Amino acid sequence: MTKRSYRIARLPAGTDPRSIDWAAVATADIDTYRWLDGYAPLASARLVYVEGDCFVLHMQCRETAPRAVYHGYNDPVYTDSCLEFFADFLGDGRYINLEMNANGALLSCVGIDRHGRTPIRDLTGGTIFPVTASVSEVDELWSVTAVMPLSALCAILKAEDLPFASGYAFRGNFYKCGDETAIPHYGMWNPVGTENPDFHCPAYFGDLVIE
Repeated sequence: MTKRSYRIARLPAGTDPRSIDWAAVATADIDTYRWLDGYAPLASARLVYVEGDCFVLHMQCRETAPRAVYHGYNDPVYTDSCLEFFADFLGDGRYINLEMNANGALLSCVGIDRHGRTPIRDLTGGTIFPVTASVSEVDELWSVTAVMPLSALCAILKAEDLPFASGYAFRGNFYKCGDETAIPHYGMWNPVGTENPDFHCPAYFGDLVIE
């Protein structure tokens, strides 16, 4: 079984997520496309940890006119052109999914598999991870940036404290999909070996390590 590893840059406490130079952050390339042939857009992810404050995720895709129908929280954005991050932060089998389209619409829940997942908003007092989206028709490039505050992660994971020190490792995966796009497609950073399309497979998560 293939397992990739990604090192998460640690940024100083107080770093403004809007000031991050993403060009200086290591890339996780979403370069394995399976199950359907004919379309494999260039997509990638970058993830940083702001000391004692939050994780910040930046994902982008080079794509002409990405399908972006949905606007609301937990709308089925996976049917649009979609960028996704799944992570089991504590290694206890529960993983959080962030699925985002070019409108910045977010689908995000927590659970041990695809069934019976709990919306994160139900655990955070009504708040969700803020997502900023950008679309450039000139460059045919779109991106999303999501901030995951530690306070929200504590509430979602029902943890009083989180062990995110240097060297801490957890598991996750980055994806690109579009179930109802003109050409349906399924891309991933760490390869998924199931017979049919299925991103809800923690067994195929890669390793994510905080520097």
